Amino acid sequence: MNKSDLENFGFLKIEILKGIDIAEEIKKLKKEKNAVILGHYYISGDLQDISDYVGDSLQLSQQAAETNADIIVFLGVHFMAETAKILSPNKKVLIPDLKASCSLAESCMEKDFEKFIKDNPGHTVISYVNTTAAIKALTDIIVTSSNAKQIVDSLPKDEKIIFGPDKNLGAYINNATGRNMLLWNGACHVHKQFDLEAILKLKSENPDAKIIAHPECETSILNISEHIGSTSSLLKFTQTDSAKKFIIATEPGILHQMQKVSPNKIFIPAPSSKNAFNDCNFMKLNTMEKLYNCLKFELPEIIIDEELRQKAEKSIIKMLEISKKLNIK
Repeated sequence: MNKSDLENFGFLKIEILKGIDIAEEIKKLKKEKNAVILGHYYISGDLQDISDYVGDSLQLSQQAAETNADIIVFLGVHFMAETAKILSPNKKVLIPDLKASCSLAESCMEKDFEKFIKDNPGHTVISYVNTTAAIKALTDIIVTSSNAKQIVDSLPKDEKIIFGPDKNLGAYINNATGRNMLLWNGACHVHKQFDLEAILKLKSENPDAKIIAHPECETSILNISEHIGSTSSLLKFTQTDSAKKFIIATEPGILHQMQKVSPNKIFIPAPSSKNAFNDCNFMKLNTMEKLYNCLKFELPEIIIDEELRQKAEKSIIKMLEISKKLNIK
């Protein structure tokens, strides 16, 4: 198998796997290679179940950094695997499919964002973690959907801020904090496609259901939601809230975990303008077969220039310092 071919085409050729228990083979390879498998909430249920850790992207990268694993396999999208490499430079970081990109990360290219910053001098640059290493390197403080509001709130009221790349998350924070951050015009294709009229119709058919949404959704969706929060926050809310039925306005992969922890509750994926199940096509490029080959051949590997890695890491470290000071967990 040719490494350059794999990198050019962005995926691994699939071995003939008929007649074997692929899950057991993955477990064997993981043990042999001292690997840890990270599974984002938005991948398919079978991959979540075989992962060592399941969660949001930064949390997963932090957990992996604390292990003694030699290899990290990130079942998610490219920027997430980059983040894992930034925090674990001495570990080999793999991703099953190099084509597993992110529409939000792609909406913010390095040259364009660099020009945006230069055209608006005197601003503190805050970027959502859903960005490439190159964007992180241009950023002063990285934030997550869990801590963004608190970190922005901790800065002086007169501080001028650029927020990128998600305009919906930025608008939500502006509204929640009374700020007027300058927003980059980016968005996640999954979260911007939810259909307000279809969701309201679904709510009328299920009046006992609570609508909960990720802050990457459009403002119109957030305005009708009874809880807004990160994917982890949505999961926790469904566990602790007394409601028995929920309409979920985020990528439906999270429903797998919701159903596992609350088997007696009902979870309905919010409809989009294009289809009833608003899946992320990039996340779904991860498969069991690709995971097997990724572990077997230790490809594709995430490589980041060390100078770039160190610059990108500074913005994450700054976030962690502020979070510690504010006692944000």
